[in-house]
Amino acid sequence: MLASIASEALSGLEGKPVQVEADVVAAAPAFYIVGLPDAAVQESRERVRAAIVNSAYAFPSRRITVNLAPADLRKEGPSFDLPIALAFLVATGQAADGCDGRGPLAAVGELGLDGTLRPVAGALALAESVRRRGVRGLILPAANAAEAALVDGLEVYPARTLAEAVAQLAAGGGAAAPPADLTALLGSPPAEGADFADIMGQEQVKRALEVAVAGAHNVLMSGPPGAGKTMLARRLPGIMPALTLEEAIEVTRIYSVAGLLPQDRALITQRPFRAPHHTISSPGLVGGGGTPRPGEVSLAHLGVLFLDEFAEFRLSALEGLRQPLEDGEVTISRRLMSMTFPARIMLVAAMNPCPCGYLGDRGRDCTCPAHRVRQYGSRLSGPLLDRIDLRLEVPRVPPRDRRSGAHGEPSARVRARVSGARERQLARLAGTGAYANAHMSARHLRRLCSLETDATALLDRAYERLRLSARACDRVIKVAQTIADLEAAPTITSAHVAESLSYRNRSQHDR
Repeated sequence: MLASIASEALSGLEGKPVQVEADVVAAAPAFYIVGLPDAAVQESRERVRAAIVNSAYAFPSRRITVNLAPADLRKEGPSFDLPIALAFLVATGQAADGCDGRGPLAAVGELGLDGTLRPVAGALALAESVRRRGVRGLILPAANAAEAALVDGLEVYPARTLAEAVAQLAAGGGAAAPPADLTALLGSPPAEGADFADIMGQEQVKRALEVAVAGAHNVLMSGPPGAGKTMLARRLPGIMPALTLEEAIEVTRIYSVAGLLPQDRALITQRPFRAPHHTISSPGLVGGGGTPRPGEVSLAHLGVLFLDEFAEFRLSALEGLRQPLEDGEVTISRRLMSMTFPARIMLVAAMNPCPCGYLGDRGRDCTCPAHRVRQYGSRLSGPLLDRIDLRLEVPRVPPRDRRSGAHGEPSARVRARVSGARERQLARLAGTGAYANAHMSARHLRRLCSLETDATALLDRAYERLRLSARACDRVIKVAQTIADLEAAPTITSAHVAESLSYRNRSQHDR
C-alpha cells in the first residue's frame, strides 16, 4: 500500500514543504529512504523501526520504500522520523490517514527508540512554512508546542509519544493547543540584570554609550585592564528599548533554528547579548559550515555582539564582519545553496591600547617596544574601523571615584531616554526599512538629516583636518542626529557635531 504525510525541511531560517511517501509491498524485506537524505535521515530507519515495535505496532517483513519529495531538496536532521513512522503505519493499515474534510495535517518530530517524541530545531520556522502553504495543522513534539503556537492561524497538535501522534492523526487533529498569548509573553517582567548604577565614575563613557545605544551605533572601547570595559558592555542590554513583537519573533526564529531556544521559553523577549571568545573561527562568528548555520553575528541580531580582546580575534573572522556591519545581513554561498541570515547588530568591541595594556595609563608605565605597539594596532584594518561610529578611551577609575561609593543613574532612567530617542527615529525613518540612525543609507541621510549652517561648516573643517573618509563623515552625521534625538532637537547643531566628533578620537585610522 501507499501512504503520504506532509512535512517540512529546514533550509536556513525558512521551511520548505516535503511530502513523505511510504510504499510497503510484499517482497524481500528491505527499508530504503530516497530523496536526497543526509546521514541523520538515513539513520531514522533504525529509530522508526524500534519506535514502532516498542509502541506495540507491527513491523511486517516487507520491502519499504520511503520517498522524500521533492527529490532535489537536501533533507537533514531527525525531524522526519515522525512523518516516516506515520506514513508507514497508514500504509500498513495500522493508522487512519486523518482525512476528515477539514484539510491535511503535517508532522515533524524526532523519535526515541521507545516511541517518545523529542523536540526538533527550527519548529517556529517550520510552523510558519506550514501555515503559509495552507496546511491546516501540525503534529509535533509537545516540547515544541508553545513555540509553534506563536504562529497565528495554525492549529498545533502536541504529542508526547508516537501513539499520541497516531491518535491525533486518526482524529483529524483532536484537541489543538491554545494559541500563544503574545501580549502576556511580551509583557513579562525583564530578568534581573546588571545595572548602570553599579558603575562608579566613567561619566563621559556612559554618556557615549547612551548615545551609541540610542542610535544602534558600533562602539570600540580602548583602555587598560580593569578600567571597566567589560562591566560597561554587559550593562548595555539594560538600557536598550524593549523588543517589539515582530522583533521578538525574528530573534526567536534564529535561536530556534540554531537549537538554542530554552525549553521553558516560547518567545525571546530580551535583546540578545553575545560575547564569543577571541579564539572563535570565522564560520563560528559570521556563520557557515557545510550546511550554512547562523553564527554569533546572527545570534546577536537586534542586540549586542560584544567582542572582548578585539585585536586578538583572527583577522579572517574580523574582516568577515565588514559586510554584516554594512548590510545588516550575512549571505553564505555553497555549491548547491545560498542562504541569507539577518545580522542587524550593535557591535561593541573592547581592547587594550597595547600588548601589555598600559599605554597612556597614568598609574603604570607601558613596557612595550614601539614596534610592538604599532604591530598590535595594525591588526585592525582601516575599512573595519571605518565602520565603527564611536571610539572611546576608557581610563582607569580615579581613587576618589572608587572610594566615594556614589552610584550613577539606574538603567531604567537611561532606558527611558533611549526609548524616547528611538521613537523619534522610528517616526522619521518610517518607510525606509531602517529602525535606527546607524542603519540609514546615504540617500536617507541627505534627505532626513537637517544640519544648521554652523554645523555644516564645522563638519567641513573636520573633514579636511581629520582626513575623514566619506563613510566616516556620514557616520559623524548619524551620531550627531542621535544626540539631537536624545535632546528632542529638530535640527543638528554645531554642538551635536562637536560631540559626535569627540567620539572619534582614533582619527589616525580615518584615512
